[in-house]
Amino acid sequence: MGVGEVPQRNEAAASSSTVRVEAPARLHFGFLDLHGGLGRRFGSIGLAIDEPSLALTARRAGHLSVTGSEAERVEGYALAAASHLKGSDKVAIAVERTIPAHAGFGSGTQLALAVAAAVARLNGAVFSAQSFSTSLDRGNRSGVGLCAFTEGGLIVDGGRGADGAPPPVTARLPYPESWRIVLILDRSMAGVHGTREVEAFRDLPRFPEAQAAEICRIVLMQVLPAAALCEPQGFGSGITRIQDLIGDHFAPHQGGRYASTAVAQALAAAAALGVPGYGQSSWGPTGFVLMPSEAEARTLVSKLDRGGPLRFVIARGRNTGATITAAG
Repeated sequence: MGVGEVPQRNEAAASSSTVRVEAPARLHFGFLDLHGGLGRRFGSIGLAIDEPSLALTARRAGHLSVTGSEAERVEGYALAAASHLKGSDKVAIAVERTIPAHAGFGSGTQLALAVAAAVARLNGAVFSAQSFSTSLDRGNRSGVGLCAFTEGGLIVDGGRGADGAPPPVTARLPYPESWRIVLILDRSMAGVHGTREVEAFRDLPRFPEAQAAEICRIVLMQVLPAAALCEPQGFGSGITRIQDLIGDHFAPHQGGRYASTAVAQALAAAAALGVPGYGQSSWGPTGFVLMPSEAEARTLVSKLDRGGPLRFVIARGRNTGATITAAG
């Protein structure tokens, strides 16, 4: 199996006329090196999670059609995938559920890859997230979403170099099975995206080299060892420090360290309870709190959930990527 290929979960899928794809969301914990002085810029650390997730089915058909949510985007991804393959775009795609868009879950990348994987299977081709990334306009700054789709787990990528290729994955560890992530969703707003995101990266001052060095040290010498040894305190405190540095840098474009005032208040309440690990995924508005167990996660939610615009979800780290199976 090549790098970035999704394992075939069902051998019949390669010849089936109908394919089902399920894919995880991802959390983006922060960039490693926005300074870029060593020749590679961005670099990311993130995590595949089991909830929310997306599911779609695709079958051979007389023409391209899409039912369900985000139909226009799905159609565009299907056409791009077929063009990349020089194959048929005559597929009928039914979107069963999607990951919330512009909320910090990498929904666009997961949807694009899911559609491309389905189109590839129906064309009898091997799917590789890396090979499709350019045609789908994915992986421009982070390789976490690509790896979350193919492998899952806790992921670190090495940033984007001068050649413009997708960032290489430099570390991938299984996320401890007992740990949980309390997601805090603000249903009243969306995070920075599209043109605003491009403008933010263009207009922000250069990230301080010393802070980039600190983040890289925290990831290599604190966060990854803590994950490997199942030490939630060290892992959580390391992620929080990264979040503080990155959040303050992006504050001018998102209204503060966190995009959502309501999420910020919930995170402050969690911090006051002594929780070491918390932050915002990507541009938000989704916040997260890292918890050592299901019981502790449930207790935290009972203390934080006061209704209003916030929704609380307890998720697990997902140590496998998308599943692609024959359906019918």
